[in-house]
Amino acid sequence: MTLTAQTKVETDAGDLTPWQQTAALGFLERLRMPTNFPCFFSQNACRRGRILFAFVDSLAPRDLARTADDLGAYVRRSREWDGDVATAEPLVVLFDPATVAADTVEAYHDIGWQVLQAWHDLDPAAWPDEVSRVPASPFWTMCFAGMQLFVNMSNPAHRIRRSRNLGRAFAFIVNPRERFDIVAGDNPRGRAVRERLRKRIHAYDGLPHSPALGSFEAGEIEWWQYGLAETNTAPSGTCPMRMRKPAESDR
Repeated sequence: MTLTAQTKVETDAGDLTPWQQTAALGFLERLRMPTNFPCFFSQNACRRGRILFAFVDSLAPRDLARTADDLGAYVRRSREWDGDVATAEPLVVLFDPATVAADTVEAYHDIGWQVLQAWHDLDPAAWPDEVSRVPASPFWTMCFAGMQLFVNMSNPAHRIRRSRNLGRAFAFIVNPRERFDIVAGDNPRGRAVRERLRKRIHAYDGLPHSPALGSFEAGEIEWWQYGLAETNTAPSGTCPMRMRKPAESDR
């Protein structure tokens, strides 16, 4: 499976299986129907038809290898980005609800980290020298093919934190991390954008934004933000990621 454009999902889904079409259309509906959905960047990308989709049939090694290939294609495409926020393309990775399902938010997060570990293990590139190799430290972020990424894990077990429930399918929303530096960096404009987003989260979810949310540029822990707890308990624990790729300077 190659990356599927939003326009193809909406106008010609002949290449998609029934679950893929249902999951993709359900995801887009979540962005469109609630006018107060917190992430206006996602809404704008949806409005412009800029969302890309990848689909995962199961957690079998062959399927995880295929989705790693899709991620590599996304990274190559993202390297050609012109820097205009209006042309930014998030990648939405949707998992088949029939084969990838759990009863709790935490169990979905466990699955998510299993997938991220598989991507890391399958990554053909060395770990970038400028990125920490210790997830518990500042300035660690997920990388693939040498690109820093941010991964939002959203799942249907969320009942309170509705902004992280984007339909029946477990979903990753993947963006190059540098885009957050551009639109919501650690500067006055970026802090104003983050404050606006957090107010919208409060209104949509009915509770303040998670204390795990922070700024990479300010050295706040990144991996906590990938999968958020259902309530606003202070983040804790150890990152499940086991770093195995050598740094560039080690090669």
